[in-house]
Formats: sequence, C-alpha cells, structure tokens
Amino acid sequence: MKVSIIGSGFSSLSASCYLAKAGYEVTVFEKNKTIGGRARQLIKDGFTFDIGPTWYWMPDVFERFFSDFKKSQSDYYTLEKLNPAYSVYFGINDYITIEDTLDKIIFAFEKEEKGSSIKLKKFIANAKSNYDIAIKDLVYNPGVSPLELVTFQTAKKLNQFFSNIKRDVRKEFKNDRLVKILEFPVLFLGAKPSDTPSFYSFMNYADFGLGTFHPKNGMYQVVLALETLAKELGVKIKTESSIDKILVENGQANGIISNGKTYLSDIVLSGADYHHTETLLDKSYRQYSENYWNKKTFAPSSLLFYVGFDKKIENVNHHTLFFDVDFDVHAEAIYDHPKWPENPLFYASFPSKTDTNCAPDGQEAGIFLIPLAPGLEDTPKLRELYFNKIISRFETLTSQKVKNHIIFKESFCVNDFINDYNSYKGNAYGMANTLTQTAFLRPKLKSKKVKNLFFTGQLTVPGPGVPPSLISGKLVAELISKHHSL
Repeated sequence: MKVSIIGSGFSSLSASCYLAKAGYEVTVFEKNKTIGGRARQLIKDGFTFDIGPTWYWMPDVFERFFSDFKKSQSDYYTLEKLNPAYSVYFGINDYITIEDTLDKIIFAFEKEEKGSSIKLKKFIANAKSNYDIAIKDLVYNPGVSPLELVTFQTAKKLNQFFSNIKRDVRKEFKNDRLVKILEFPVLFLGAKPSDTPSFYSFMNYADFGLGTFHPKNGMYQVVLALETLAKELGVKIKTESSIDKILVENGQANGIISNGKTYLSDIVLSGADYHHTETLLDKSYRQYSENYWNKKTFAPSSLLFYVGFDKKIENVNHHTLFFDVDFDVHAEAIYDHPKWPENPLFYASFPSKTDTNCAPDGQEAGIFLIPLAPGLEDTPKLRELYFNKIISRFETLTSQKVKNHIIFKESFCVNDFINDYNSYKGNAYGMANTLTQTAFLRPKLKSKKVKNLFFTGQLTVPGPGVPPSLISGKLVAELISKHHSL
C-alpha cells in the first residue's frame, strides 16, 4: 500500500519511519532543496546555524521515538547537557543563571527571593506530576474524543485545566524576575501565560527538571538521524518537489501532483501547514473555513538573525534571554493587539560556545530571535530597524562592543515562513496551547471529508514543538494503520 507524505519536517519524517516499519511503501515530497521543514541549516563562511529550533528539551521523548525502532539516540548523534542551561538578563550586567540541576536552580531562586526555594520545590513537583501524565500518556492519544482526557490521574487535576500559568506562578512568587523565568516557556512556544492552562506547567519540569541539551553539530543532526532511519526502513525522499494538488476521486484521496507530475498512492498524509494543505484540495473537500483559521490563536512568528562575529562574544551563555523590558507589553503586542513591539524581548543563542564546529576558531556564531505576532508587515527596513534595536541593547546589557565585529548577518521573518514553509500568516510554531485548542479541540489527524487523507504536525495534535511533532508522526501512523490495515 503506497503512502505519499507532503513535507519533510519532524512529524513527516517520524510518520514515514513508523509507516515504513509497518510495511507501507512510503515516499516523502519536500518543496525545498533540503529536508527538515522548519529545521534547516544555514552554512556560510565557515559558520553553521540552525535556522529553526535551537532548544533540545524532553530528551525522553526522543529516546522513546528511537527505542520504537530498537535504536537509541546515541546511535545517531552525540548529546551534551548544557551547564548553564541558559541565563536571563534583566538589566546592565544584571542576570540570573539557570544551571543544569534542580538543586542549583532552587539555590538561585532562594538567593533571589527568600522562601522561594520551598515554593519552587512544590511547584516543580506538581509540574513533574503533570509531565508524567501528559508526556508519558495523554499526548500519545490521537485527539479523536474528549474521553481521551478522562483518566483517574486527570480527574485529580481537573482544576488545572481551568486555572492558568500566570495565576499559579504569581500566586506563589512575588519576585518579578522569577515570575518571568517561570512564564517564558509558554510565551515563547505557545500562548500568553494567562491563556495557558495550569496543566501546561509540565513545560517547567522539562526546563528545570530535565534540563537543556545540545546535539553536537546542532539540531539539524536530529533531522539527519530521522532521514538515516527512514532510509534504512525503505522510505524514499524527493526534494525540490512542490505539491500542486491533492488528487481526490469519489471523495477519496488517491495521489498528488508534484511539479506537474502525477504520483498515485493509496493514502496521502500531509505534514505541511494544515491550512495550506487544504488549499491543495477543491473547496468542497476542505474541512475548515478561512473564518475558522482566522479565529484561532496562533503561536508567535519570529524575526531571526544569523550573525557571524569575528571575535568571541563575552558575558553570554549558549542560550541567553533578554527580559530587560516589560514582559506583558510584548505579550500584548503578540496576542491582544498584534503589532511590532516597540521594545521587544529577545533571545540569543551562541552555539559556538558549546560546539566548536559552529564557527571558525576565535569567532562566534550568533542567533537572535524576537517573537512576533503572525501576519505582521515584514520589510527589509523593519528588519534592519529591529536588528539595530536589539544589538544596541545587547551591547549595553552585556557591556561590550559587537557591531563592528559583524562579518555578515542573514535574516528570516514572516515573509520567509510563508514563502519557504507555506506557513499560515507566517507563524513559526503552529497553534497555541490554549484551553479551547487542546487535544480533541485541535484540527483532526484524519480528514472528515476525504477518505485516505491524513494530517500531522504542529497545527494538529499534540501541539507545537519538536518533541510533540515526533509524537504527532507516531499518532497519525497508528491511525493510518488502524483504518488501512495491511
């Protein structure tokens, strides 16, 4: 039985592996020159940058994926736990460092706010409980029924679906700096803390409890690992293969047209942007209207810069966050009143601090990210304006001059997310994890209007991020096997 998969991001590659293992004949079609979807590489003048994801969290999810094939992550790439995991700037030479163990983090919190160590232990214990329920169980459900959320464990946590992260954090912690550190994972990867159910505190356990890692040679090594595994299982991958149309006959998907050529198959699975995928269908076969998508809450887009420096950058770690401006005002500019933030929060990654392969000797690779509302106007002038804003603040906050040490810089923003990934409104991470967009309330893995058509990725279950994308690929493969048993 033939399966055509659209896109080669984490969810598509994951699904291809599971389907090939189950005995399906799988071909992956990727529009770009290289695979990986949003997780690609920029290689220039001896520098190597991850264009997409730079944080490696939830190592257990990756290991669970590889173990399904009787493999281990270590068979494909080397993983290093970062210490420190990251640092957070709040002012000039004023920062908090998050180290590599919970005990060290608890000590840092207590130093910042007397009595907070006891509160943090309690908060993270609850977050770990949520993690055990969510990541080891709930997220491995296909989102077809609300009953998937009804378990003995979730019944005890019911109140956490109707409270939110902001309320819980601020009830326990009065120090604004600690509050920002606890709220940032959901702001950068999903929704406002005030719109994110308390149950999602499991992200804080992923952060403080499990830690932050780096694959040697960058996150793209994970893509290459999935590619190697997929090919070992017999998957065929076609790059520079843009999809023109999904073929439907008598209400049943039976192939695709790519670059003008027809490829017949028994099943079509799309890991491309969900909204875009439905535009490849005749209107009568689309499940969700433009009005539906327009009303949904999307995770942020991003303005990204990839910068080569001719010297080593000081007073920063591999991951460094800059929260020296109003956290809530920036969040409002993303979610409430979409606009370019006047004074943006930003994040910087210097992978060459950990990985010497990312930059020539004595030089530094820098990645800068500003979270933005999807759908904003994106022009070269705006990009340059915001680069100058953040690099000037970066110099002030870290007490060093770097502008005159820039060899080159490349940028990536809303227009690129649309052009390269067909991303709805140029979103970077998918659909936000709000209460009304959780589990069975997200767009479905299986089309309700077209037989043999399936979806996977960040706009469906379980949600945005690399580990959820791996899980999404497994879920849809299981669903296909259930409905189309070999």
